Amino acid sequence: MDFFQTSISRKAITNVIEVLGTGWLSEGKVVKRFENALANECGIVNPVTVNSGTAALHMALVVAGVKSGDEVILPAQTFVATGIAILMQGATPVFSDIQDTTGNISPESIKKKITEKTKAIIPVHWGGYPCDMDEINFIAKEKNLIVIEDAAHALGALYKNRPTGSTSRFTAFSFQAIKLLTTGDGGALACLEEKDASRAEILRWFGIDRVNSKPSVLGEREYDICEYGYKYHLNDLAAAVGLGNIETLNRQLERRREIACRYRDALKKIAGLELLDYQNDRVSSFWLFTILVEKRKDFILSMKRHRVPTSVVHLRIDKNSIFGGITPGLTGQKRFDRMQVSIPIHTGLSDDDVELVLKSVKGGW
Repeated sequence: MDFFQTSISRKAITNVIEVLGTGWLSEGKVVKRFENALANECGIVNPVTVNSGTAALHMALVVAGVKSGDEVILPAQTFVATGIAILMQGATPVFSDIQDTTGNISPESIKKKITEKTKAIIPVHWGGYPCDMDEINFIAKEKNLIVIEDAAHALGALYKNRPTGSTSRFTAFSFQAIKLLTTGDGGALACLEEKDASRAEILRWFGIDRVNSKPSVLGEREYDICEYGYKYHLNDLAAAVGLGNIETLNRQLERRREIACRYRDALKKIAGLELLDYQNDRVSSFWLFTILVEKRKDFILSMKRHRVPTSVVHLRIDKNSIFGGITPGLTGQKRFDRMQVSIPIHTGLSDDDVELVLKSVKGGW
């Protein structure tokens, strides 16, 4: 049994062979087809594909106008990429507390962290469970702040019947190898405003406006770079993988939710174990199934003896020196960091695998 599993459809393999046969491997028509599929089948607004989720986060910060001296509020319960993208802009990450019952950023803590230097808020949907976006966007509107959702875990999630990537001005997705939808490595930035998407498209290729640049008899298109850009574009080969895999996304989501339902029903009365909150106004993508466990190390070792893998996946990132060390006063984060651990949830699990996980947990530790 594996903790994660990379899912590649047969269609993705066929697509890759076709692209290799064309000899066109850089950004081209397949990238545009993939972006259209993300919009039409996943409800992502104006998706701009890039070569990583980190690139999507960084590009959102650039387009949002975050610069040196600004502060960006985020949770410490995330991967380091969220904080590093902020540092790449010369801005300061300010760590907010989380709800220890969800792993998601606390709106009440956000309010306490806002200063005159605050420019943006990055809520992270831990494990695919949507944050309290109405409350967060209300705070942002009241204080004239920009919201950039880190939805690396949350493709396919719903918040009040709205798909992730359709709520805030910016939403960053990851298509890294172990994500629900993979392109091998890649990402996308959703932009509610078309002008933001147009600017992001230019920034992802060195600041060159490829749509409006004119062909030249010399062999290079005519262009004038007006703004510093990046080599963040997705290529047709990666997009071909994504196009094939997107056809299986709904089946993956259904299977994960089925497994999660079995877990929640079977584990709700286990001594020393606490399930995370799950509100009926949102639907998780269940990239992770995180639980809170007393005597976590004993639990991990017990599961290992039953050949069931477990992982914390990510501990708080503010412990890293690059972010200045542990932020004091984050009581929810402290408890979550001490107790959180995730058990396997993916489409490669058989019903027997699920039963083994449940039996192993119920056996105690």
